[in-house]
Amino acid sequence: MKEAPELNITTFLNLMVVLVPFLLITAVFSRITILELNLPTDAGDASKADKPKMTVEVMVREKGLEIGNGRTILTRFPKVDDEYDVQKLSEYLLMIKTKYLGKKDATVLMEPDIEYKNLVLIMDAVRMAEVVQGDNPEPQEIELFPNISIGDAP
Repeated sequence: MKEAPELNITTFLNLMVVLVPFLLITAVFSRITILELNLPTDAGDASKADKPKMTVEVMVREKGLEIGNGRTILTRFPKVDDEYDVQKLSEYLLMIKTKYLGKKDATVLMEPDIEYKNLVLIMDAVRMAEVVQGDNPEPQEIELFPNISIGDAP
């Protein structure tokens, strides 16, 4: 009776040694590129349809910042010394927040070549503002628009 020949699995193991780390690395990168979308939950609500909806859009462009309401550009803040004017952005968003106290969401739209550190800086300014209140010299953090969506600028 003949013995069964042994399977040579060396080439298969070599393939797995290369393939498994590659698949793990690409799985991590694909998870980073997923963005959470906030979709409307109740499209048939008549009371919401009667009121004009305020949309806060901060467009990050190479030349500066633009704040819009979804239809028009409300104001522009050009770069100062090649840096985004986050202080003016924060002041303007605070003014919008005082008019629309219940508003919690905003959209940050960026041009393709904007650096990641600038995205984080702008998102922090949209999320929170530091305000000096009363006689206390220490600035207090006030929540502006914590629900931020990001996308590509038109």
